[in-house]
Amino acid sequence: MSSRSAPLISVAGLASQLGSAEPPALLDVRWRLGGPPGIDSYLAGHLPGARFVDLNDDLAGPPGSGAGGRHPLPEPAVCEAAMRAAGLRQGQLAVAYDDGDATIAARLWWLLRYFGHDSAAVLDGGLAAWAAAGLPVTTEVPDPEHGSFTVGPGGGMPVLDDAGASRIARSGFLLDARAADRYRGEVEPIDKVAGHIPGAISAPARANVTRDGLFLSRAELEARFGGLGLPRPSELAPEPGESPLIGAYCGSGVNAAQEVLALELAGLRAALYVGSWSAWSADPSRPVATGPEPG
Repeated sequence: MSSRSAPLISVAGLASQLGSAEPPALLDVRWRLGGPPGIDSYLAGHLPGARFVDLNDDLAGPPGSGAGGRHPLPEPAVCEAAMRAAGLRQGQLAVAYDDGDATIAARLWWLLRYFGHDSAAVLDGGLAAWAAAGLPVTTEVPDPEHGSFTVGPGGGMPVLDDAGASRIARSGFLLDARAADRYRGEVEPIDKVAGHIPGAISAPARANVTRDGLFLSRAELEARFGGLGLPRPSELAPEPGESPLIGAYCGSGVNAAQEVLALELAGLRAALYVGSWSAWSADPSRPVATGPEPG
C-alpha cells in the first residue's frame, strides 16, 4: 500500500521533486463544461512530462450507470488502464493539475485515494501558478513507459448514495459546492430541476481558493467552514470506521471533490455524494428546496 501524501503540492515543491531520483507522475486533467475539449488545451501547452487524462473517458463511467448521475465512478479496470497508460507506477506520487482552482484535478486526486493509491496530490494553483512562476510549458507529448498502477478494492474515501446524502442533510452537514445561484434555484444550466437537496448548506467550491486559484490557508478554511456552521475538527473526530457526519455534492460529483479536499485541509473528513444533483434531481419523487436557506 502506498503511503498517504499531503493532498496539495506547491509549484516550488513540484519543481524540486521533478528533479529528484523518483519524480512524480504528472497528470493533466483540464476540462470545461461545454468545451473546448481538454485535450486541445493540453496540446496547446502543458507541464513537461505530463500526460493528459480525460474526465469523461477515464475518470467517470457512462452517464446514468452505477449510482447514476452524469459522472458516476468508472469501472476499476477503466481507471487502472488509464493510469497505466499515463505511466503511473504503483506507489509513485501522482500529481494532478487543471487550469487553476482544482475543481477538476481534485476528482482524480479523490479517485486515486478511493482506489487505494494514497500517494496522490493536486498542484496548488495548477498550470496558471506554474506558468506564473516562469517555469517551462511545452507542447511535446511524452511517451512514458507503461505503468504498474493497480486499483484497490475501493472505499479508500467515503461515499454517499442518495439515501446517505438525505440522511446527512438532516442529521449532519451536507455542503452544496455549486455556485450560489444554482443552489438557490435561480438558474440551472444542465439539469431539468433547479434547487438543492433540502437541508444542504450552500458552500461554493470556488470560495476555497484565492483569485489566483491557490487554496486558502488551513486557518482560513477552518474559519470558512466554521462560518457555515460546521464544528471544529477537534469536535468531530470520528472513531476508526465510523461514517463521517459531513458530505459534499455538486452538479455531477466532480467539483465536490475539491470541497472534500478543502475540508481535509481544514482537518475535516467528508464523504462525496458522487451522483450529486444530477442523480438527485433525476427522480421526480425526491424533494427539492429553493432559496438561500437550507430548507
